Amino acid sequence: MNISLKVMVFIDKNKQIFTVNNNDVEEILFLLQEVYPQAKTALHYENTFELLLAVMLSAQTTDRQVNRITARLFPKIKAGPEAVLAMGEENLAKEIKGCGLYRQKSRQIIETCRILVEKYGGVVPGNFEALISLPGVGRKTANIILSTAFALPALAVDTHVMRVSRRLGLAQGKNAYAVEAELCRIVPPSCWADLHHRLIAHGRKYCRARRPFCHICPLAGKCRYYSEKNSRRLPGEEIPV
Repeated sequence: MNISLKVMVFIDKNKQIFTVNNNDVEEILFLLQEVYPQAKTALHYENTFELLLAVMLSAQTTDRQVNRITARLFPKIKAGPEAVLAMGEENLAKEIKGCGLYRQKSRQIIETCRILVEKYGGVVPGNFEALISLPGVGRKTANIILSTAFALPALAVDTHVMRVSRRLGLAQGKNAYAVEAELCRIVPPSCWADLHHRLIAHGRKYCRARRPFCHICPLAGKCRYYSEKNSRRLPGEEIPV
């Protein structure tokens, strides 16, 4: 595996310097691959347009809930963006009511579908700038579309990716854009898509936001967060389960 950077230096919130070297990155990537060899998006879709809608709906909504909604919605819009426009904003809002911010999402989806029809012939574009110009499509959504639907090198950073990469010591950025830049500097482009899905899987299974399962985590030996938590324990104190 060809890692692009030999050593990356970070300064944490306590002004302490720590580094990530090639061996650290390779071992973490290897462990993630071993634990999550088949990691992929949990969203259900059959084409790029459906994936775009599913990702747009997933903001502040669980993938499971999105799948429930799209199971009813997608059969009604098999014709693509034109079918969504024919449905109209109010009817679409009723279909996706189980999503957070459903009225805002309905409006953005209608606007996006109109642009897709008028500017792109009803086809989802496969380049970053075109995607982020669509209403309701930000950097994360665009990167998911590029990496998942078009197999292009892109690394989407959501809350799971940000939390897990920071805990592992792969990144230190305080926002998604900074974390994305840091990860892209130390991880080969060919690994970006898989890393996205594997960090999400790890965040859901072990590295939860509250009370993570550090005591049984297969990456504990390479985790900066776990190491620091251990160093703060009193002699004989057990790690909380």
